[in-house]
Amino acid sequence: MQEFPKGFLWGGATAANQLEGAYDVDGKGLSIADALPGGPERFNIVDQPDFDWKIDPDKYTYPNHEGIDFYHHFKEDIALFAEMGFKCYRFSIAWSRIFPNGDDAEPNEKGLQFYDQVIDECLKYHIEPVITISHYELPLNLVTTYGGWKNRQLIGFFENYAKVVLTRYASRVKYWMTFNEINSALHFPVMSQGLVSSNGGNVMQNRYQAWHNQFVAGAKAVAIAHELRSDLQIGCMLLYATTYAYDANPVNQLAALKENQAMNHFCGDVQVRGKYPLYTESLMNHYGFSFKDLTVTADDLAVLAANPVDYIGFSYYMSTAVNVTDKSLGTANGNLVGGVKNPFLESSDWGWQIDPTGLRIALNELANRYNKPVFVVENGLGAKDVVAADGSIHDDYRINYLREHIEAIRGAISDGVPVMGYTPWGCIDLVSASTGQMSKRYGFIYVDLDDEGHGTGKRSKKDSFTWYQHVIETNGDTK
Repeated sequence: MQEFPKGFLWGGATAANQLEGAYDVDGKGLSIADALPGGPERFNIVDQPDFDWKIDPDKYTYPNHEGIDFYHHFKEDIALFAEMGFKCYRFSIAWSRIFPNGDDAEPNEKGLQFYDQVIDECLKYHIEPVITISHYELPLNLVTTYGGWKNRQLIGFFENYAKVVLTRYASRVKYWMTFNEINSALHFPVMSQGLVSSNGGNVMQNRYQAWHNQFVAGAKAVAIAHELRSDLQIGCMLLYATTYAYDANPVNQLAALKENQAMNHFCGDVQVRGKYPLYTESLMNHYGFSFKDLTVTADDLAVLAANPVDYIGFSYYMSTAVNVTDKSLGTANGNLVGGVKNPFLESSDWGWQIDPTGLRIALNELANRYNKPVFVVENGLGAKDVVAADGSIHDDYRINYLREHIEAIRGAISDGVPVMGYTPWGCIDLVSASTGQMSKRYGFIYVDLDDEGHGTGKRSKKDSFTWYQHVIETNGDTK
């Protein structure tokens, strides 16, 4: 059996906007997540041409406002992570908790103090913090006043924000990431770019301009990080869905190649290699514009070239298949991406195709494409958990899913892939980003709250808690 390397970073992952709650506490400003209605129709709602980011509690629910109240329960929750044996904990900083409006002259000290406490609590248990600087929670003012990431002014606002948090925490935090699932904007730009139909999100040129601005902002954060601490590791973070051609038809093979370039590779190529790839013009021409139509300066390109990321963090939940020759095939939805149904795969309760071998392929593709370490910072199974009469939660389906994916990582390590660690998503139940639901649960720890936010909030261990505890303790025994 292939051994996991010594020092492998076993842990779990969450995001501020999905679990912290306390959305208007201690000086925190509103974020785009605070204005997203709950429920499976949330993306359809925000894509309406008259969506204006107004919060309307009479019409919608807003589960992100309360989350699981990690803000007031972080010590209890981190103690549970420590009991599982976490070597690291990936979490994010809420930008609007530090700069309530995004463009403030001075940071909010109470927000900074909160993350001081979270970091110190992790370190108390010898848990390495892994911090995402921006995870789907752009300050709302940067959307309503500036139009989101298509506006170059946000580069400076982000640089200021990154400088503040990196300077404050770098001595205690070695591992960082810039933008969560930055490439998800290809299909849904609302969360990562603050773009919807009403402010130009349906125009692809705006999405690519927003990406460029984020690439430059991220590179500036890399520069700040490396100046502060020579051994600090700062990565990009991609949504990776291994993409297959449905069959051996060359037309579908070419379509799969193009989909890989557009979705899986473009954002990584720029951030890891420090320059735009050869297929950039072809990609943009496909959407009806040219690279020269973007606002790109020589200084921008120099910053990108000088500051590539140190590693590739990525989420992996599913694979997808491409078929452009047979329109009769049914579609399969997933983590902000879709494709045709793959007849060789089973699906989750939410229709996401389960493909552990695809994770091994993803790890090989990323490591060999970039020759840098890779970090699986999200992976997991969203499912409807049932609490038994005695309070137990038997989630063998989750254990089986995670076991198969950990074995896929083991296989990639045997292939020579330098894998840094594994942080399954939603290690404690939280609000789903794609559906705004609590009932779509990922955690090892059950939180007694329903989709309307009703419940005690009590934490309890699922069967997977003890199983993952054993995996970590043995550095990879999944039995």
